[in-house]
Amino acid sequence: MGVGIRVAGAVVALGVCMQGASAQEQGATVVLPTIDVGYSRTTNGNIVGTSSSTITAEEIARSPAQNLPDILATQAGIQVLHSSGNPIGVNDAVDLRGFGAFSQSNTLILVNGRRYQDLDLQGFDLSTIPLNGIERIEITRGNSGAVLYGDGAIGGVINIVTRTQTTPGTAAKIEGALGSYGYAEGRLSAGASSGPWAASVYSNTATARGYRQNGETRQDNVVTNLSYRTPAFNYYLNTMLDRQRQNLPGTLPNLPLVFPMTLDDPRAASTPRDWGKKQNFSITTGFTVPVWTGADLIVDGGVRRKFQQSEFYDYFPAPSFTYDPSTGGPMNYVNTGMTTSSLTPRLDIAHNLFGAPGKLLTGIDLYDTQYDSDRYPYDGAQPIHHYNIRQGSFALYAMNRSTIAPDVDVSFGGRAQRTTVKATDGYNPDADSCFPFCYPSGTAQIPAYDNSEWQWAAHGGFEYRVTPAWTLFGRVARAFRVPNADERIAAGSPYGLVAPTTFDLKTQTSHDIEGGVRLNWQGLKVESSVYAMDLNNEIHYLPSLLVNVNLDPTRRLGWENTFVYGVTDTLRLRAMATYTRATFREGPYAGNYVPLVSLWSGSAGVSWDIWNKWATLDVIARMWGKRYMDNDQLNVQPTIPANGTVDVRLGGAYDRFFWSVSVQNLFNVDYYDYSIASATTRGYFTAYPSPGRTFVVRAGATF
Repeated sequence: MGVGIRVAGAVVALGVCMQGASAQEQGATVVLPTIDVGYSRTTNGNIVGTSSSTITAEEIARSPAQNLPDILATQAGIQVLHSSGNPIGVNDAVDLRGFGAFSQSNTLILVNGRRYQDLDLQGFDLSTIPLNGIERIEITRGNSGAVLYGDGAIGGVINIVTRTQTTPGTAAKIEGALGSYGYAEGRLSAGASSGPWAASVYSNTATARGYRQNGETRQDNVVTNLSYRTPAFNYYLNTMLDRQRQNLPGTLPNLPLVFPMTLDDPRAASTPRDWGKKQNFSITTGFTVPVWTGADLIVDGGVRRKFQQSEFYDYFPAPSFTYDPSTGGPMNYVNTGMTTSSLTPRLDIAHNLFGAPGKLLTGIDLYDTQYDSDRYPYDGAQPIHHYNIRQGSFALYAMNRSTIAPDVDVSFGGRAQRTTVKATDGYNPDADSCFPFCYPSGTAQIPAYDNSEWQWAAHGGFEYRVTPAWTLFGRVARAFRVPNADERIAAGSPYGLVAPTTFDLKTQTSHDIEGGVRLNWQGLKVESSVYAMDLNNEIHYLPSLLVNVNLDPTRRLGWENTFVYGVTDTLRLRAMATYTRATFREGPYAGNYVPLVSLWSGSAGVSWDIWNKWATLDVIARMWGKRYMDNDQLNVQPTIPANGTVDVRLGGAYDRFFWSVSVQNLFNVDYYDYSIASATTRGYFTAYPSPGRTFVVRAGATF
């Protein structure tokens, strides 16, 4: 469970790193691409041997989707779990390579090349980045990113690069949107550049009544960038500020066994008074200086603070135990604060070792997170539990990329990381009305936990340009994931009946092997790869027990395919197909499927410039196969049905003005992609219904 909120966690052109012709054929000196050290630790998000893609700012602007999770959803290897029921996409989870309910913890999110994965189950909420402030999104699939960025990159890495002013002078952009279910949004951006200095600000505010009752959401975001760039010295200062208020309508059952409403009334709420709030602020700064010819020193660091509050109500007051949404009082109030500090110096070194030109990136990562969470029976009461968790890590890493032949690149690297976790539970029995009746052991206090361990990650990869059009690639890698604070605390109820007995969870590890091919020929871009991933101690939440556990060994086998074809300069076709087989390797569930992962998913789309840029059309169809429900490791409950949606956007621009009309779920499909199966009643489950047909009208101007 997350703190206060249970995270239920645009077909775009594929950005592939291809050479138009081999260096040998061109008769030119082999020169490696420049690493953009100001933002990412890799070249355009691509670690040699990995499957990767890039979403550009233009593709984001033209997508019919209104939020980042849905834009990412049609990339190869990515599935999405919706829980918000509104166009803003708050708390919707992006699942890279099949991790279901724990996708947020197994996909590492970066902003400008720096970790933004918080020490809670919610991780990083993708809806908090203003879409108008994104320059590009780099997706690196598989666990090789753990060498450069640390734990959590089991399924892959998503790096969001924010915009900064690049042209001299000033510029501004303003836009607004109105849509179904009370959706309203305003965006404002401005920038200025003079000489080596550049500054920009991107902001948005969005509200939505929501598809469901008690589904209201309000979110405000601001991102600022300041930079100073000269050949001898680069400096940057980035800030992010967001706040969010979301009401929580809860899941709906398929049968009226407990609640009077069911999925037949998808807009109803089973928890009509629950809510959650969040406030977040971060600042990151750093500089780059040359230390000798071909070597740069990059030093950056940051501080991020996040606060969350949420309240859950009891809708079954004694003695009647009948559902009454108006008379039940609060039963769980959560107030959590986190502060994460980091310092990440590194060296970027160009070399020519044994005649092979290359790049070596090596550095140190220092992270420290202080997590404090109070659990109350209601707001204003004394806390029953005060959970205090401090996690620090120290890591050394190096990644080398070399061109060992005119058409062959190789990379290899490793990371050694020491993580220290100290956790205590300040239990107050005087505030616990359930004490001592609920505790046969005599206490609900979790024993203090103090543990340090070393873990390691490694990567080896190659790319071989068989012809100017064809490239073969492959890699092997090991990675790890340290349990986060919410996983150690589990459900987070203040009462001992659902409190964990220990903070101790084992670290999750994974071993990957992958191979694939890329084609870039006369407007046609194709990438296809197959992979195998073996995991030990995968961390998973059991709704039936309200605790997190380490699963028996699991395996993922996958096949990911992306196709992009520019038919003409004005007409582009795109398609994606993914096969993801996530199963248990050992234990009582051996051979069974891991819940919430569709075996097949795919998308297809078309982008057409009907009349220059004055009128453009983008259509995206997304499909996914059936998946087993959360909590159904036995694979005996009904499955979440296979389904699909079609989104359409008609837009245009004239002079400085632009407009668009978008329709999501064009055919008004009644669906859900996240549900929880009952642990005791065969055929009974609850689910988060997704919105029906949704309209959004958007217009704006640049200055």
